Amino acid sequence: MIRLNNITREILSYHPKANIRLVEKAYVYSAKVHHGQIRLSGEPYLSHPLEAAYILSQLKMDEVCIAAGLLHDVLEDTSAELEEIRELFGAETANIVDGVTKISKMQFSSSKQRQAENVRKMILAMSSDIRVIIVKIADRLHNMRTLGFQAPEKQRRIAKETLEIYAPLAGRMGIQWIKSNLEDLCLFYLEPEIYEKIKTEAVHRRDEGEKFIIEFTKILSEKLTSVGIQANIKGRPKHFYSIYKKMLNQNLNVNQVHDILAFRVIVNSVSDCYAALGHIHSMWKPVPGRVKDYISVPKANKYQSLHTTVVTPWGQRMEVQIRTHEMDRVAEAGIAAHWKYKDGAVSKADESQFEWLNQLLEWQKSLKDPVEFLETVRMDLFPNEVYVFTPRGEVKEFPAGSTPVDFAYAIHSEVGQKCMGALVNGKMVTLKYQLRTGDIVEILTSPKQHPRKNWLEFVKTPRAKTRIRQWINSQVREESINLGRDILEKDLQKVHLTVPNLIRSEQLAAVSRELSFHSVEDMVAQIGLGKISAKQVIGRLKPRLGVEEEKPAGLVSKVVGRMKRRKADGGIRVKGVDDMLVRFANCCHPIPGEDVIGFITRGRGITIHHKACQHIPNTDKERLVEVSWEATSDDIFIARIRVTSIDRKGVLADVTTIITQNDANIVESDVKTTSDQKGIANFTVEVGNYKQLQEIIRAIKRVKDVLIVERL
Repeated sequence: MIRLNNITREILSYHPKANIRLVEKAYVYSAKVHHGQIRLSGEPYLSHPLEAAYILSQLKMDEVCIAAGLLHDVLEDTSAELEEIRELFGAETANIVDGVTKISKMQFSSSKQRQAENVRKMILAMSSDIRVIIVKIADRLHNMRTLGFQAPEKQRRIAKETLEIYAPLAGRMGIQWIKSNLEDLCLFYLEPEIYEKIKTEAVHRRDEGEKFIIEFTKILSEKLTSVGIQANIKGRPKHFYSIYKKMLNQNLNVNQVHDILAFRVIVNSVSDCYAALGHIHSMWKPVPGRVKDYISVPKANKYQSLHTTVVTPWGQRMEVQIRTHEMDRVAEAGIAAHWKYKDGAVSKADESQFEWLNQLLEWQKSLKDPVEFLETVRMDLFPNEVYVFTPRGEVKEFPAGSTPVDFAYAIHSEVGQKCMGALVNGKMVTLKYQLRTGDIVEILTSPKQHPRKNWLEFVKTPRAKTRIRQWINSQVREESINLGRDILEKDLQKVHLTVPNLIRSEQLAAVSRELSFHSVEDMVAQIGLGKISAKQVIGRLKPRLGVEEEKPAGLVSKVVGRMKRRKADGGIRVKGVDDMLVRFANCCHPIPGEDVIGFITRGRGITIHHKACQHIPNTDKERLVEVSWEATSDDIFIARIRVTSIDRKGVLADVTTIITQNDANIVESDVKTTSDQKGIANFTVEVGNYKQLQEIIRAIKRVKDVLIVERL
């Protein structure tokens, strides 16, 4: 079992001025709060944070990070509080512990490759301090090393999660030795039979392999020394998981995999790397397509090396990696290799743009200490993306600024169409709420809900925008078809024509083609939108129905026709459109002379409202049309007025007399008396126009004891 002095000795070996007191204090606190807790192995629980902290010291992390490693489980497994950690160990340590705890609470259920990548990105995005991820990786490595004490089902679940999430994360951080360790451990639990076959084959070839490593190293070392290249040559068997992947990719049995040995040639300079490559190729034949230059084009995690595979005179394939000492350090420790504790020369940042980690490393190169480095990278690593959970624990990726509506459409179009609200982290939010990384989102639906046009103002994803537009267009089209059908049927009745199954009529289909429409529905929709007139269609339809065209009507007939039409549509003219079905709103009862506006109502033509009607602000503005009055003296309209007066005998008679004296007919009245001796009378009257109504109202106001007269 690792002890505290193992950790402190390791820290002082690379950072002599480290604040060891902080690490010792974290050890004492962790021992106190974990006292009495036992791991499944039977060891004290404290052994786990000690092992994790020792792994961090092997990565040469700073004392704050190692203190956090000792404390990383206290919030989840003990009664310790975050504020107490912050007070005792400082904000940096507390933030790392809090970040590790949040990651530990995540449930990863999906095994899809893209899902795993989303989880990895989310972990990175949630970690404003890169040390959070490094502590979590150290924690997971020790847990995998002791996984044998768990139940078989849990072993497979944790191993699968590690292979999909944490091993790639270690690779992305550039910590290759941890990545390889994790992958081999995962293979042991996920494919135990294959693991044993690879292990058996490796043991079988061990003596032969060790002998070959010695011979190959000697020959190569002598060659490079003879040309003035100082090199440190290391040979080792490949990791089991690397062999397993080769078996899968090339469909091989374990005994068919020949290149199970790998060599590393470490030299002093980049020029020596390329020179060594040339000499190796002069000695052994390179395998075509297996030479890779990661020095001139580094990997995203800043890995640099030359790779080649050669065939030896013994017929064996050898993989050789050539790199400098600095490249080797980065290849093994990744971002941790850049943790500096001494002042050094400031190097110029590489101007080429690689992935996020490359940028972090470039920043770090120009900084003098880890504190300054952390201040620089304390930022959102993915400023243009957010990663959120479904209630089942799946992770969805969205553009920054996305809303629950975007989330709903990402689940399913039907969920988006019926979305009425959302719960985020268990709390109700508005549909305009902007999702944040780590949110757990649950969509609330209703069969009565449908998309709103204003959703287009705040949704971010193309899928949501497309589906909303499709729904709106389908509704506008459906309303236009219904309105166009009503207009056409009405005009057909005027000329005494009947067309059964209007939309399926062959005669109308011919007319639609003649007018360059794809279908009868398209043509009828255009009638509803006022783009073509029903009379235009009927004029082309009559010959196909065997109806002769009537002679042009005389002047008297035209005048009578206009009067009838005007009478039918209530004296309303819709701007730019003829022959529209018109009705008047019961909510505001507009009358001639008032400012009015039309609203296209599904299947009911144009509904006329007073412009001040309370319903107008809440309507779809694209369905409003300009209208004007063209009333005649024969038109009659409904108006409602309310008269509030002192409850005096004879007031009601005076009011009704004035209404009848002004040529208005009382259709309905409702009279009541209030507890404070006031009379309230509501009248529904028929008037010809707004001017007549105003005269009636002014006359009633002059009646004795009348207090208020208002239009309803």
